[in-house]
Amino acid sequence: MEHAMIALLALVLLTAAVYAQYRIPFHTAGAARSAFTRGVLIAIGIAFGYVGATGSGAEGRLALLLFLVGFGLVHAPAAIILFVKRSRGAGKS
Repeated sequence: MEHAMIALLALVLLTAAVYAQYRIPFHTAGAARSAFTRGVLIAIGIAFGYVGATGSGAEGRLALLLFLVGFGLVHAPAAIILFVKRSRGAGKS
């Protein structure tokens, strides 16, 4: 049951990560800045996921789920901000 809840959380947060990565070019001026922003989010997401997975001492599927939670968690604030910007019809910045 515990793994199922973590898997559900990972799914929700990965959806946020996909949304953030998809919406970044719509709200970022310039391809280079967009690529940089995407790269920073991915790098920090990988680092956060790695620390979460290894720091917990988990193994196997649980470690993978914790990595995915950490990766998605980094993207969640960006996804929320980009959702609000899209809702308001904001342009590129």
